Amino acid sequence: MRMALIGLGKMGANMARRMMDNGVEVVGYNRATEIIDELAAEGMLPADSMLHAVQQLPSPRIVWLMIPSGAPTANALQELAPMLEAGDIVIDGGNSNYHDSQQHGAMLARHDIGFIDAGTSGGVWGLKNGYCLMVGGESEVVAQIEPILKALAPAADRGWAHVGPVGAGHFTKMIHNGIEYGMMQAFAEGFALLRGKEEFDLDMAQISELWRHSSVVRSWLLDLMADFLSEDQELADIEPFVADSGEGRWTVVESVDQGVAAPVLALALQMRFSSQDQQGYGNRLLSMMRNAFGGHLVKEKE
Repeated sequence: MRMALIGLGKMGANMARRMMDNGVEVVGYNRATEIIDELAAEGMLPADSMLHAVQQLPSPRIVWLMIPSGAPTANALQELAPMLEAGDIVIDGGNSNYHDSQQHGAMLARHDIGFIDAGTSGGVWGLKNGYCLMVGGESEVVAQIEPILKALAPAADRGWAHVGPVGAGHFTKMIHNGIEYGMMQAFAEGFALLRGKEEFDLDMAQISELWRHSSVVRSWLLDLMADFLSEDQELADIEPFVADSGEGRWTVVESVDQGVAAPVLALALQMRFSSQDQQGYGNRLLSMMRNAFGGHLVKEKE
């Protein structure tokens, strides 16, 4: 099977490698050409444009996008649609909003082009361990790309699933990422409390490794944390800044739209916002209010 992969960033490049390792022919295009040359040396068929990539595909053409969500994905689909024919398939494996995916699917359906939204999890470890793929689309369209899904997944019979119609894949991935926020926040708070109990002089690396074995909180996140804590427990060179992706925000908005309580996920997102607040204006106001009504000390900058 041959397919085109548009977008060869860290994740896209490793996906290309995993597919090639599992017998899928990959035609690859990326704006930055260095990675194209690197992957071509590993067996990928290079393309110097999306059109060139499409031209190298047999019918029905299969094109997988791994590019940023929002305008970049929408623009790529608008550019790509005229290059394709009825019966061709486009897969969006990025982190698009599921509402956008529903619109993209409807737009391509007007041209009888199949659309699949594939929520893709696995990060930089996907090349070695495989990717978890949450796939939305029509059953007959998904069936045509099963060999690709099986090549990317940890095994042919697990790690991928057709979860529902167009939009369902990215919706499932959105909720997955919201849960991820909550899990990460819980670990961060717990280990901050462990470290704060100075009288016990607890070893963070020892405890994280301990919990990896038969504990009810064992997880891949804990595995990763144990790995970097074994190298550095102080983390003194790391800024306490945590970025947030769109999916965390979208998950909280979805909870509001549905009227379903999701306080852990919402608070985990708010904590990321707090870490990003370089100005601290709200906290300055709090300090001044305490001073105004209670005469409490205001700590001034040195």
